Amino acid sequence: MKKTLLALSLGLGLAVSGAAQAKTLVFCSEGSPEGFNPSLYSAGTTFDASSQTIFNRLVQFEPGSTKVVPGLAESWTASADGLEYTFNLRKGVKYHTTKDFTPTRDFNADDILFTFNRMWKEDHPYHDVSGGDYKYFGWMSMGDLLKSIEKVDDYTVKFTLNYAEAPFVSNMAMDFASVLSAEYGDELAASGNKADIDHKPVGTGPFVFKSYQKDAMIRYTAHDDYWNGRSNIDKLVFAITTDANVRYQKLKAGECHVMPYPNPADVAAMDKDPDINLLRQEGLNVGYLAFNTEKPPFDQKLVRQALNMAIDKQSILDVVFKGAGSIAKNPIPPTIWSYNDDVKDYDYNPEKAKAMLAEAGVSGLKTNIWAMPVQRPYNPNARRMAELIQADWAKVGVEAEIVTFEWGEYLKRSKNGEHDTVLLGWTGDNGDPDNFMYVLLGCDAAKDGGNRARWCNEEFDNTLRQAKQVTDQAERTALYESAQVIFKEEAPWVTIAHSVVFKPVRKEVTGFKVHPLGSHIFYDGVDLK
Repeated sequence: MKKTLLALSLGLGLAVSGAAQAKTLVFCSEGSPEGFNPSLYSAGTTFDASSQTIFNRLVQFEPGSTKVVPGLAESWTASADGLEYTFNLRKGVKYHTTKDFTPTRDFNADDILFTFNRMWKEDHPYHDVSGGDYKYFGWMSMGDLLKSIEKVDDYTVKFTLNYAEAPFVSNMAMDFASVLSAEYGDELAASGNKADIDHKPVGTGPFVFKSYQKDAMIRYTAHDDYWNGRSNIDKLVFAITTDANVRYQKLKAGECHVMPYPNPADVAAMDKDPDINLLRQEGLNVGYLAFNTEKPPFDQKLVRQALNMAIDKQSILDVVFKGAGSIAKNPIPPTIWSYNDDVKDYDYNPEKAKAMLAEAGVSGLKTNIWAMPVQRPYNPNARRMAELIQADWAKVGVEAEIVTFEWGEYLKRSKNGEHDTVLLGWTGDNGDPDNFMYVLLGCDAAKDGGNRARWCNEEFDNTLRQAKQVTDQAERTALYESAQVIFKEEAPWVTIAHSVVFKPVRKEVTGFKVHPLGSHIFYDGVDLK
């Protein structure tokens, strides 16, 4: 192990101790990104490697909070009816210069139109590039929401909506809304290399993409002309390290500065290590098992309810989370407004579960449980969780095979509905309940794949649509509380846990914050001493 670690350190050419002239921060990331255009993907791994390093958005989240602050837009206004939003763009914003592209102009309104029209307009010259599957844009029904996007002048853009959308500005701060360079797009189109825009990214963000070696490493350098001030970090390296044990060894050896998703069993030792600062925060997350409701017998509510009752969630919390979390009963965490505490969870009751399966005419059921290959706060060990569920279901006569794939393949196949049941989870993108319930459980998301339960309930969906269009938070709260009651009765998921998020960082790191939305951000005051 020591030789391997030493070799990696020498290969990176790093002096993590801070003795090197250039400040190089190494992040032991947990997996490879799906790509480098966040509008095409949905994994936090991808967002860390792209939107949070390379790109900016019109508006952004304040570091460490869900408060929306100016980004590429210095200010914005909304009409009284909530149908028009006018963004006043920042001047003097420089795009990255890379080995493949040298910009000749600053960021302007053309880049906003290029970015959003690519996702929205099927006749846009870039719409079908890289598959043309704009996940969040589809899951959030942005195509139905938008009426027009107008360039008022070079530094003013107006979005007109077909109906009011209460979380619209917060949604514009999400990763999928990262702004691309129209000039770069034009240059690539002229050379016949359109797909490079998604794999050789150019943005306005704090770090410039340098190179990517799949399943090994991503390299970035500081953007010297960043509009919000140059990063304290000169070089940023993502050392892709899928095994949490290996990440921890690298952290202890000083070969990386920050690691995500520690094994719960290691947390106590990390807390006592003088070389490590263990940051923690109540997570804005939920871990769940989704039933594929398009496949019998999971199309029967009674079966889904029975299999909920067959799972011992407390055992999962004790074994997998080591108690660092709470049992989930709703699809949103208790830290988010509109959480309905009056909802009653399914009791662990194997005998009743067996009786309900018999009532549904189900016997000798053979199925599968898909287990994530990566760690997340909402599921630190999916394989172990799957084994516990497998054992619980065996007690009620259900035989389940555990299935897994590489992370990108896992997401793609589950999006296509190949699973019977699948373990997944969610960390909020913007602090709004809509971001959990509509994105993960709405009918549009069932068509576009974000809703892995492939569950479309008209009453539930209509309630969520109404909540999106109401601006009064008390009224929205009542609607979301009602939606949670419907969700629990219909049981498209087994809600498993909300976790505490632990983030171990080396003592040399200063200014790093645990982000409530799960992002790993190495700008905004992050430094090495």
